[in-house]
Amino acid sequence: MSKELLGALSTLESEKGIKKEIVIEALEAALTSAYKRNYGQAQNVEVAFDQKKGDVHVYAVKKVVDQVYDSRLEVSLDDALQVSRGYELGDDIKFEVTPKNFGRIAAQTAKQVIMQRVREAERSLIFDQYSQYENEIITGEVERQDNRFVYVSLGNVEAVMSRQDQMPNEMYRMHDHIKVYVTRVENAAKGPQVFVSRTDSGLLKRLFEQEIPEIYDGTVEIMSIAREAGDRAKVAVRSNNPDVDPVGTSVGPRGQRVQAIVSELGGENMDIVEWTDDEAKFIANALNPAEVIDVIFDENNERACTVIVPDYQLSLAIGKRGQNARLAAKLTGYKIDIKSETEAEATFNDQDQPADEAVSDDQAPADDEATSAQTDSSDTAAESELTDDTPSED
Repeated sequence: MSKELLGALSTLESEKGIKKEIVIEALEAALTSAYKRNYGQAQNVEVAFDQKKGDVHVYAVKKVVDQVYDSRLEVSLDDALQVSRGYELGDDIKFEVTPKNFGRIAAQTAKQVIMQRVREAERSLIFDQYSQYENEIITGEVERQDNRFVYVSLGNVEAVMSRQDQMPNEMYRMHDHIKVYVTRVENAAKGPQVFVSRTDSGLLKRLFEQEIPEIYDGTVEIMSIAREAGDRAKVAVRSNNPDVDPVGTSVGPRGQRVQAIVSELGGENMDIVEWTDDEAKFIANALNPAEVIDVIFDENNERACTVIVPDYQLSLAIGKRGQNARLAAKLTGYKIDIKSETEAEATFNDQDQPADEAVSDDQAPADDEATSAQTDSSDTAAESELTDDTPSED
């Protein structure tokens, strides 16, 4: 060992970011292991590295005793006093036993252990670094792609993006620079593993924070997000300042702010709606752009409701393949049943009709069979119609 080693350690610290002390600790452990293995030494060996000269010293640590039973571990009090008059029984004394040459096997063993410690230190640094980026946006470069993952270089680590985290309307090519959302960082056996996404709702939230200062500083708050990545998303916002319009602020002049987000996500449509404590109003807002006449909550299910819309707005409220209603349900957390105004009136009339038309036995003429038959027929028809229009409770 020499000053060349000190220079190598300094280079390792500057290039790899690994502290010199960590490598020296690993070096001492490696040399201790090599010495014990190759020289049959007991477990009382210590290796000290001189950080100024680059020299290595091996010491056998022995305990001062009255009577020596194992000379490898113990030293008599008389011998200890010859070294220094200050030693007493029970003290530990270090005797230098540094071989002139550890040998080829010892050097190889030391090298292997050092490299292992260096790799562990690098992994720890990478894990600590990217753990800070969890739930944040980071820009990476597409390196390659296979049937399961897109591999994105984030600098000194390669992140993976699974198929469900890839946008269905995007093609990823080598050397493309993309913004990704770090969903989690795992300290796996083979090293830190970073998982990223382009479909997570967190990506949309962070993009809004980047583009809209009022959201970043908390003046406008994102309350919930419902997203079908690559196609459409709904974002509910509220203002913590009565003088600030949350929707207008988020959209920006001529829609410039939200358009920047739409462009980043490959044309994904954005519906920005106002969040309110009035749940009925919030549900109506969530179904934007459809007009809502009324919201009726289910007495038997506190998270379910029926929304009534004008006849000509029914398809708009439901949306293509039910998307608008589905996103509104995700945004509000309610199960939403949408009915047109005509359908709602018919349903409510059918529900009221049996009670209105019911005839008691006392009121029915006993001798008028025709009247009785007509009433039975009417009741049967009403029950049939009600059964057809009303979903079964089963």
